[in-house]
Amino acid sequence: MLHQIDLSRIDLNLLVLFETVMEERHVGRSASRLNLSPSAVSHGLGRLRGLLGDPLFLRTPRGVVPTDRALELAAPVAEILARVRSVVASAEPFDPARTKRRFVIGAPDGASAVFLPPLLEVLHRSAPGIDIGIRQLLPRQNETSPLPAWGDVIAELEARLMDVAVIPIDNAPERLLRRPLYEEDFVVAMRAGHRFARDTGIEAYCAMEHLVVSQTADAQGFVDIALAAHGLSRRIALTVPNFMFALAVLAETDFVSALPRRFVATHAPRFGVIAVDAPLVLPRFQISAVVPKVAMMDAGIAWLVGQLEQAARETQLRGAD
Repeated sequence: MLHQIDLSRIDLNLLVLFETVMEERHVGRSASRLNLSPSAVSHGLGRLRGLLGDPLFLRTPRGVVPTDRALELAAPVAEILARVRSVVASAEPFDPARTKRRFVIGAPDGASAVFLPPLLEVLHRSAPGIDIGIRQLLPRQNETSPLPAWGDVIAELEARLMDVAVIPIDNAPERLLRRPLYEEDFVVAMRAGHRFARDTGIEAYCAMEHLVVSQTADAQGFVDIALAAHGLSRRIALTVPNFMFALAVLAETDFVSALPRRFVATHAPRFGVIAVDAPLVLPRFQISAVVPKVAMMDAGIAWLVGQLEQAARETQLRGAD
């Protein structure tokens, strides 16, 4: 990568800048994270381009996009920096009570809305200087097998666009660490007083007007596959892009919707939304924290994974009360 260039002349901060721009995809936001001016970031990118012989990042109206070469370099650079951070951490241990670090967690909103409240409580108590960014994750459209469905997310995780991914998979490639957090299934949610709460049979369910959460407005999902196995179908009258929006709509309409049980238990009461068990067997999902094994050499990321596990345990205990 560096050919015969004298390594003593290479500024390690350029790799940190590269990593930050890869994560933010925006010069201004990168400058803010690094406490630099945008012009300083642009100057650093210019030095990197000369060093690596590639444009690396191309400007767009909304920020920058990485070139193919930058995407190839993302994982090696992340590994280099993880090892450097591990060496530094061995001399100066990670202290959550004193650190000012920022972590990015990627997750579908149905999962982030479950683990985030107890995680924020932990941070408030023991790590008040840590900042969190939540990155919305989506599976590949029309992909029903769990691991391929989240293949793009795994690639982004290894490119260090996030520190940890929380996704519904029950296995992962050997190079990744997977820590199970909780198991999720789905219930049928509706406004309080809805007539379906009095007749929860399968025929009544199919006769309802259904709301489906879909970022792409795709009106088919795993519920439809389960219904088709019984020779049944339903009318999907509305799609909305996220689960919180779904609760707000359910509160004011006669729609019903299959939503994650833990998400509903956490957030539905404030909307006046209730839930009943589904009238047919629906898939269950293992929600897991996934992180590259090399990244676990970073004591901060290892600590964050542990806090996600603790947050999941606290959520389970509250659900059992």
